[in-house]
Amino acid sequence: MRVWPGQPYPLGATWDGEGANFAIFSENATGVDLCLFSHTDDAIETSRIAIRERNDQVWHCYLPDVRPGQLYGYRVHGPYRPEQGLRFNPSCLLIDPYTTAIAGTIQWSDALFGYQVGSPAQDLEMNHANSAGSVPKCVVIDSAFTWSGDRPPRVPWHRTVIYETHVKGLTQLHPQVPEHVRGTYLGLASDAIIDHLLSLGVTAVELLPVHHFAIDRQLARHKLTNYWGYNSIGFFAPDVRYASGVMGQQVGEFKSMVKTLHSAGIEVILDVVYNHTAEGNHLGPTLSLRGIDNTTYYRLDPANPRLYVDFTGTGNSLNMRHPRTIQLIMDSLRYWVTERHVDGFRFDLAPVLARELFEVNRLSAFFDIIHQDPVLSRVKLIAEPWDVGPGGYQVGNFPIGWAEWNDKYRDGVRRFWRGDPGLVSDLASRLSGSSDIYQWSDRPTYASINFVTAHDGFTLRDLVSYERKHNEPNGEDNRDGNDENYSRNWGVEGPTHDARILARRERIMRNFLATLAFSEGVPMLSHGDEIGRTQQGNNNAYAQDNETTWVNWSLDARQRAMLDFARRVFAIRRENPVLHRRGFLRGQAVDASGAKDLSWLHPEGREMTDADWHDPKGHALGMLINGEAADDIDDRGRPIKGDSLLLIINSEEATRRFALPTLPRAGTWVEMVHTAGRQCVGPDDHEAVVAPFSLVLLRYATSHGAGGRA
Repeated sequence: MRVWPGQPYPLGATWDGEGANFAIFSENATGVDLCLFSHTDDAIETSRIAIRERNDQVWHCYLPDVRPGQLYGYRVHGPYRPEQGLRFNPSCLLIDPYTTAIAGTIQWSDALFGYQVGSPAQDLEMNHANSAGSVPKCVVIDSAFTWSGDRPPRVPWHRTVIYETHVKGLTQLHPQVPEHVRGTYLGLASDAIIDHLLSLGVTAVELLPVHHFAIDRQLARHKLTNYWGYNSIGFFAPDVRYASGVMGQQVGEFKSMVKTLHSAGIEVILDVVYNHTAEGNHLGPTLSLRGIDNTTYYRLDPANPRLYVDFTGTGNSLNMRHPRTIQLIMDSLRYWVTERHVDGFRFDLAPVLARELFEVNRLSAFFDIIHQDPVLSRVKLIAEPWDVGPGGYQVGNFPIGWAEWNDKYRDGVRRFWRGDPGLVSDLASRLSGSSDIYQWSDRPTYASINFVTAHDGFTLRDLVSYERKHNEPNGEDNRDGNDENYSRNWGVEGPTHDARILARRERIMRNFLATLAFSEGVPMLSHGDEIGRTQQGNNNAYAQDNETTWVNWSLDARQRAMLDFARRVFAIRRENPVLHRRGFLRGQAVDASGAKDLSWLHPEGREMTDADWHDPKGHALGMLINGEAADDIDDRGRPIKGDSLLLIINSEEATRRFALPTLPRAGTWVEMVHTAGRQCVGPDDHEAVVAPFSLVLLRYATSHGAGGRA
């Protein structure tokens, strides 16, 4: 095996058409061995190459005889002194943090731990067992791909509709997805899935983590899995479990998926987990960063560097105070955009990335670098704005350029539609874009990612079918998952044949879908909610890679009706620019008549008063949006005007009569949606009869247009 000096950049393994350059950073290592393998499960390397070149703390070499498909890993030498935070152990085969493909998955054994498992000294006694047979191998790849003029859709934020989904869960049971690609990247890009997404008006898929991840040992022992994927171990590598082809083919298949979705006008947003890795706490395995340079990559307890600072609840947190750690994350993000053409990222537990000391810093280096980056500053950036550390709840506190998952929207809408009193004021804020949360920082309506459900928690059907979590299959005695879901079962816990209860549940689900579609901000729909998917009351199905979490596409009549309803309400949103404004509605006059852009109406037809807003018994509200309030423009800057709409909501057990407002221009109110499925307004009526627990949307039809009904 010929070994040449190579170059310290780029990090990782880079095939240049003649050979491969290998480069890995370690500040504190005393030596680095590059190990080459013939098969994924080999325990003994075919070649071990001691890397001699080291520049700027990067160890590097060039192998002119290596070709794409070559398997490799590293063994890193240095002191094993856990009490000082140093955990080098050359017996541990390590995954290259910059590898762009990984073959195989972790096979759990005690050899994966850098210390003697079961020793009275715990992690202080070094383990000399060879871990290579249990560690997945890195793959040298040929990154060439024919993009053929692929261009990012660049859908404006205010026109964005997000569909949160799991690559396998969405496609595994779909009868129209070719069987050999079900559960894969290519399955997600199949005609059946794209047609379904387009029928809903989806403009972006937000994929649960696709970075290569590890299954926790405890889950593996119970024959469970880390289905969601929030346990990353390869920030550049698409997970091999979602590939249909041979080793290393996952990279090309991922790119094909992106290209196909782009051709349909659908963006790809990745849910990324840069806050921690699968190596866990001080008693976790040594798989990659821990053995390469523990003190660089992880936040260690200053008082006891043997232990880790944990803001994530997973055992460790990445060290955002070290430039090489920030570089790892930034290089990964840029790589996914430039080489794999993704359109944005949703950052899991994002406040961890902003913790330069212990507090969350809105002016941290992480945010500064992204804002100045010519690549990343142009893509969609979404924060999950909380972590488990002190001061970790940061909803509304992210800087300009960021959108956030808005859990206040989720909780407020859930509580309103289950019938909690005194929530009309909160609901009004959520319907109009949550200006109380985002306007102070000069961010627009689309800073709010509105959602009722997500992968974490009840599905939409379970939200109206269960009042208690039922997580027993997870093997944690139902202790896991959130105890407060703001749900209501409407009379029976779980499945029932009671027609009255089923009808009420269907109505409430329609309320949720319509509320989401008609709220200012960016709607996010969780996959399967449009057809009433259930997880049998499991609100933490992270470990269930089975029919509990897979979308069942065998639809009954109720599910087909729900899908049709979802398509219609999101079509209404798309066609009415007043429902997806860029700026906040302000309750100010927009024309010479003095008509306001937004008016909040009492059922009596008058504007809401302070007393009405604070009425603990309030359950009904009208939201009147003036068609002149649309602030959208076409490609030439010409304004796009909309229709005046009246949204009426009633979350009490009694029917409410709602006086309809008279507008300056002659016309009539035409019913578009009534979630109770009955006529509530006649052609000459001056009031709407709104059924219990229902939502009504009316359009003001003038001589310039006609109304329609969903």
